Amino acid sequence: MARSTGRICGVLLAAMAAAAPQSAPPGQQSAAQPAPHWQSQYLYDEDKSALNMVDLAFPSARRGVAVGFIAQGKSNEPISLVTADGGQRWQRVPIRKIPVSLFFLNDGLGWMVTEKGQLWQTTEAGRNWTELPKPPGEVLRVYFTDERNGWAVGTKKSVLETHDGGKHWSAVAAAAQPPGEAQYSAYTVITFANPQNGLIAGLNLPPQRWAQDLPDWVDPASAIDHHTLPHLIYTLSTRDGGKTWNPTSASVFGETARVRFLPNGQGLGLMLYPQDFQYPSEVYKVDWRTGRSSTIYKDPKFAVSDIWLDDNGTAYLAGVVSQARLRDVVPGKVEVLTSKDYVNWTEMPVDYRATGHRVVLASAGGEIWMATDAGMILKLVR
Repeated sequence: MARSTGRICGVLLAAMAAAAPQSAPPGQQSAAQPAPHWQSQYLYDEDKSALNMVDLAFPSARRGVAVGFIAQGKSNEPISLVTADGGQRWQRVPIRKIPVSLFFLNDGLGWMVTEKGQLWQTTEAGRNWTELPKPPGEVLRVYFTDERNGWAVGTKKSVLETHDGGKHWSAVAAAAQPPGEAQYSAYTVITFANPQNGLIAGLNLPPQRWAQDLPDWVDPASAIDHHTLPHLIYTLSTRDGGKTWNPTSASVFGETARVRFLPNGQGLGLMLYPQDFQYPSEVYKVDWRTGRSSTIYKDPKFAVSDIWLDDNGTAYLAGVVSQARLRDVVPGKVEVLTSKDYVNWTEMPVDYRATGHRVVLASAGGEIWMATDAGMILKLVR
């Protein structure tokens, strides 16, 4: 396990280090000031249906967008929720396709990826969505550094670039260089520490694992007995704003699920592991300038599904307390941990109704929000 994690961190950080220039527990709260806590702002509670939140974005402290779908019987209705007052009120906005991910550049301009890699653009913080020409391949996420220049990552070793806001796309040749068949590969994470230094991460799975369409709850005994083999993870790094990308690969366990960077070089990374691993997830701190990294959190009972890093370096780990060996079957209690020194972790009070399998975090203007895949949106009250 330790060797696997070391190799994961080494791959990610060697890429960033090559791409970049080298260079106390909280005090007691007063009685009049309650401790920071996560308070519910929105809760879907309608009979015979469920709202599955897929992604959450706050381009500013007042404007936010959450996307997902309402499951009712065998039908799924795509839906978006928008707020213009920091989450005090949420308005339903219908969308045409099942959402996959969001990215916002500023207070109004954003992009949404929907099923089958379709791309949409909004200029009013999610109140309108205009369908763009479909990028080649099945896109999973996009990232833009300005209104015109951006990248898309997806299946079959696909990394694309655009210079007109997403109307036209061309392939990034370096994405095809790592070993492994393209049909069993995907790039799933993209982030930039600053306009010049960026990182893309992905993976290649053996054909038999790629073809496993049935979820683990269909055959729990088989899922628990299954022993995962190592697989390839990919990274692409840039130090010139995406003009060139440097590819690397390594054979490891787990999947890079999230990377958060600060412009000063500090960062956090999140790895997710399969059902038969002792730990469902592992969080490590990184320095993309030097390549140094170390594990800061892992717990067999707590499945971290998102991480956040404040500008002051305070870390937040959000996830679900595991209820059984087969973690994805039974919804668990949502939990959030925070730390300034990455050694001592404090559990934050969370609305008792917050449950689910996964959560996603978003932040703007010093405020932080969280959405659960069970239809709740919460805000950190400090």
